[in-house]
Amino acid sequence: MAAFWTSDSDYVDPSVLHYAILLVGFFIALATLGIDLSQITLLAGALSVGIGFGLQNVINNFVSGLILLFERPIKIGDVIEVSGNVGEVRRIGIRASVIRTSDGSEVIVPNGLLISSQVTNWTFSDQQRAIEVSVNVVSGMDTHRVVELLKSIAAGHPDVAKQPVPEVYMVNFTAGAVTFQLRVWTDRSRQWIQVRSDLALAVNEALARERIAIV
Repeated sequence: MAAFWTSDSDYVDPSVLHYAILLVGFFIALATLGIDLSQITLLAGALSVGIGFGLQNVINNFVSGLILLFERPIKIGDVIEVSGNVGEVRRIGIRASVIRTSDGSEVIVPNGLLISSQVTNWTFSDQQRAIEVSVNVVSGMDTHRVVELLKSIAAGHPDVAKQPVPEVYMVNFTAGAVTFQLRVWTDRSRQWIQVRSDLALAVNEALARERIAIV
């Protein structure tokens, strides 16, 4: 079937025109046969209610998409965590959004879920992220020396932020071991796993040089 254009050169889908003509012809035929159109109206109303219930999720996701676009609690490029998935927001659509995870997969998340459920946005106000490295040292070792080593390692890493300053805590101790926790901040929130790995390697090497036994 040929396509149609209006005088303003706007394209008119011929299938839409076809179904509109059929619908008008259907109602004219019913009126000609003497069928009460009010009953048809009631049937159409009931059908529209059923369709409304069926499209509840679609409408919810559509409205949620508008909220995301106008309020912007989540923006393209943000790193978020929702329903156990952590990744970068690549697209915010009208019905759903796309999150690219660290393993390269793309998760399609309905917008309604982003509005109604708890979402952790790691980059909402800034790019800083906390990193923690725990180490268990054999009891009897010089605990003050361990604290100094951990702080020195954090201060010497180029990707560790100067503010807030790195901190070291003794979080637990038993008859055989003492547990320390190094807590730092980094501005490289997307590479935080690499930064944590670098710190862990440096801690392991420093304790070995100082002959501080770990468990």
